[in-house]
Amino acid sequence: MGNHPSQERGQQWLENFLRLAGLPAPVSSQMQGADGDSSCWLTIAHQDLTPQQITALTGDHGQVLDSLQYLATSILNIGQSDEAQGAYTIELDGYRDRRQQALMKIAEEAVTAVRASGQDYEIKFLSSAERRQMHSLLQQYPDVDNFSRGQEPDRRLVVKLRQPETDTEAAPEDPS
Repeated sequence: MGNHPSQERGQQWLENFLRLAGLPAPVSSQMQGADGDSSCWLTIAHQDLTPQQITALTGDHGQVLDSLQYLATSILNIGQSDEAQGAYTIELDGYRDRRQQALMKIAEEAVTAVRASGQDYEIKFLSSAERRQMHSLLQQYPDVDNFSRGQEPDRRLVVKLRQPETDTEAAPEDPS
């Protein structure tokens, strides 16, 4: 099986972006996830960057990496056929893996708190990408629901105990 069309395009775009930003570094690409929900992971070779450059590219709470990832996905999908479009995840120095572990711990803590108290539990300070990740992580807990509320930049993820399916009049919650 050959490379997904988005892999080479993503790798070339990110290497060119880094070169233009004065941070030349090789980029490797790999498809991860199931076919229906796969993502092209673009990994920046951190060995060619200084610690200060890595910090600058990552940003506070991964904001620069998230913005770069958003740019890559937006720009690289313009004018592409459905088959050639892709989702991009940009990794640098293990940040995404470390953040995934932290989000899993936050999800477990939220579920434990909700089960113990019966009260809603709000999770603040997540990017929109991290909220989507948390929605996916929380699907493994059949006794809790989760939804987002509020407006950016103060949008929060709420975890609550799942209610029995007796109330048919309830409006659906916003899952984004």
